[in-house]
Amino acid sequence: MSRRTELQAVLESILGGEQVYFQPPSNVEMEYDCIVYERSRMETRFADNGPDRLIYRYQVTAIYRNPDSDLPRRIAKLPMCSHERHFTSDNLHHDVFNLYY
Repeated sequence: MSRRTELQAVLESILGGEQVYFQPPSNVEMEYDCIVYERSRMETRFADNGPDRLIYRYQVTAIYRNPDSDLPRRIAKLPMCSHERHFTSDNLHHDVFNLYY
């Protein structure tokens, strides 16, 4: 199992469902509440003048209807996760996180 598919399983367990989308194309009709995530960058750790370890950073967005949802809190508790911003669009709440996994 790849690290990305492991992350998929972790996010599905946090959401409690399968509405977790990795880099969804624009023609995919999403069901809400959901989590959307994509790779945003790769961090390189160096040792002995060469790349030693590569760590992917993902942008994870929780999209939900209820403004009092605990979904953002559950995501924020993941190791190496930080909250970036919150916004609303089309009466849906969005919380964006940066997650190293």
